[in-house]
Amino acid sequence: MANNTSVKLKILYIMDILLEKTDEENYITVNDIITELKRHNISAERKSVYSDIELLKFYGLDIICEKGRSNKYFIASRDFELAELKLLVDSVQSSKFITHKKSNELIKKLEKLTSSSQAKELDRHVIVRDRVKTSNERIFYNVDRLHRAIHENKQVSFKYFDYDLNKKIEFRRNGNRYTLSPYALTWSNEHYYLISYYERYNDISNFRVDRMMDINILEKDRYLIEGYEEFNVAEYSRKIFNMYIGELETVQLEFHNSLINVVIDKFGQDIIIRKQSDDSFKIKVEVEISNTFLGWLFMFGNKVKIISPQKLKDNMKKTVKEVINLY
Repeated sequence: MANNTSVKLKILYIMDILLEKTDEENYITVNDIITELKRHNISAERKSVYSDIELLKFYGLDIICEKGRSNKYFIASRDFELAELKLLVDSVQSSKFITHKKSNELIKKLEKLTSSSQAKELDRHVIVRDRVKTSNERIFYNVDRLHRAIHENKQVSFKYFDYDLNKKIEFRRNGNRYTLSPYALTWSNEHYYLISYYERYNDISNFRVDRMMDINILEKDRYLIEGYEEFNVAEYSRKIFNMYIGELETVQLEFHNSLINVVIDKFGQDIIIRKQSDDSFKIKVEVEISNTFLGWLFMFGNKVKIISPQKLKDNMKKTVKEVINLY
């Protein structure tokens, strides 16, 4: 390597060495840095290394020096703390919509944001995770393309699939494309969903992003429903269950006191809660009535009761009878 080039690169290599080799518990001396530089075919004197370290501190790198017979240096703070990286790694590894391959790629990138020693802690942190994940490698590109279509105010078209009993992809509508106006992406029940306007139904429709294939952004502008500017994705998502759309109703429900956390988790802390009896409370909430909503109520057995409307109570009775008849 030419001497002039080596001089220019030296400070960058020193920065890399400090970032990779040091943290609050791992230090490095100037002699160590000189040894590491030799591995890159760069020779350096102690004085020049001291000078480069001071320049890196002036640049903004949080380098701490512990004075002693041989000064020790380490990076004291970074863009991400180790606890924050563990949180991000945990989120990546536990997300069903991210494939195993993409999870590993992302985690390797996150590991580069800390020292090699602390990166090993991230490795150990990941090992405990072994859960079902999507096999659809396209989902990252699907998300990116849908966000771009929304940003550019364009319609999209795509193919939509299910799995058959042999776990093979089977396209809906014989492989004919869906064309719609994308409004927003939302996360529900560990899956990404596209909220959109679908002209075929003249209404809002939801689609699983990991079940989409061959997404195209069209030249045609999106169709925006009346009141689109006031459309609130979070509020919309609270009213539906597992993204299954139904008829919007105001529902009164009575819950056992032990389910207070479940209710707040589902409907948020703004939900008005009224005492019904010594061991129960009631709420009034707008939800879209669907089989998934009834299934959600089923989860709690006799600890939840429908107060109104009557047609929902009748629907629940009918569903209960159908389930009983199965056995």
